[in-house]
Amino acid sequence: MALSEYFPIYDKLTKEQQALLDAHASMRTVPPGTILHNGDTTCMGLLIIRDGQLRAYMTSDEGREITLYRLFARDICLFSASCIMNSIQFEITITAEKETEFWIIPPYLYKNLMDNSLAVSNYTNQIMATRFTDVMWLVEQIQWKSFDKRLAHFLLEESSIEQTTVLKITHEKIAAHLGTAREVVTRMLKYFQAEDMVLLTRGTIEIIGEDKLEQLAED
Repeated sequence: MALSEYFPIYDKLTKEQQALLDAHASMRTVPPGTILHNGDTTCMGLLIIRDGQLRAYMTSDEGREITLYRLFARDICLFSASCIMNSIQFEITITAEKETEFWIIPPYLYKNLMDNSLAVSNYTNQIMATRFTDVMWLVEQIQWKSFDKRLAHFLLEESSIEQTTVLKITHEKIAAHLGTAREVVTRMLKYFQAEDMVLLTRGTIEIIGEDKLEQLAED
């Protein structure tokens, strides 16, 4: 499928801008684990995801990670072009969680589009507002929700993403998503198992009490 079908405001660009975009946007496929953006040391450009899954996260001085948000097909990754946003500095790392295919719009080209297209400028502000909302939601979860509720929500979200109740994910990986220690995750999962919410086996977590998890997450 063409870039025009994945960039929501493509039709609002002039013919000349569309031609520039088509000529300079490049397609790339990366394997899981690829680091696409790391703090302010990289500036690939704007990424438009065709297929796959990206994770944006921050790392504390002690090395503990916490997921800010994840991106999927048709999502736009703006902070990989952070060098064009001089007033905003985020120490965010963006990695591929799955094999991911995306278009790259070079930063100089996207900056030119922002400067000369009100539609692109407004759309960029909309993306930034959405990501800010994601982060504020995360802060509220950490501040006001107990860890058991956050873990229940994460397991249900992961099940929805993977479209299965058998999750192949390590306790360490969950800890990285939720910004805590692996031991904390393990203790809570054992409690979930005792309450017939999950079944733990080596390398997998099977959800067997979805209703219980949903009730816990919503309380």
